[in-house]
Amino acid sequence: MIQENLLNIKASVPEHVTVVAVSKTKPADAILEAHQSGHLDFGENKVQELCQKAETLPKDIRWHMIGHLQRNKVKYIAPFVHLIHGVDSERLLVEINKQAAKNNRIIDVLLQLHIAEETTKFGFSYEEAEALLAHKNTLENIRIVGVMGMATFSENTAQVKAEFDGLYTFFEKWKKPLQWTTLSMGMSNDYPVAIASGSTMIRVGSLIFGKRN
Repeated sequence: MIQENLLNIKASVPEHVTVVAVSKTKPADAILEAHQSGHLDFGENKVQELCQKAETLPKDIRWHMIGHLQRNKVKYIAPFVHLIHGVDSERLLVEINKQAAKNNRIIDVLLQLHIAEETTKFGFSYEEAEALLAHKNTLENIRIVGVMGMATFSENTAQVKAEFDGLYTFFEKWKKPLQWTTLSMGMSNDYPVAIASGSTMIRVGSLIFGKRN
């Protein structure tokens, strides 16, 4: 079922949209089943679980860190992480740069913007992100490749669409000058709305692997 679910989702979205299969809490054999269909992008939200899976699963997997990342944990994922989605502070950017340099890598990151009504979600405000981006990036071992955001968890599609549209507008403003490629927005419950608003990357878990335990 996992392969079938994954292939159905990939067939239903435009070619330019990357599907990140959110494998958090799922066992290795479930990830292997998805991987056997040729899928390479998997997302985890806990550093320890990410490291354990990266150690035992195929080395061609592109691991996405999608959860809130603490600075003292960056060193564990710096050797191999493909993309860090939730960069929500300047201090975290500095730490990722430091650990990337130690591993002789350039790590791709997304700035997380707070676009939802819920105060429990992390991220820069638009004003904070503008201020950060206005200064030339002197951190040589990170590459900011775009932005991500999570909409309010709501049945109100108009509200969700408005939040995604706002993030798309911000992305478009900076895309050309900073050569951005990635607008990560949309999850199992709202990814069609996100794609309609211009998302290039969606994070889908339960629709692929089934409900979390």
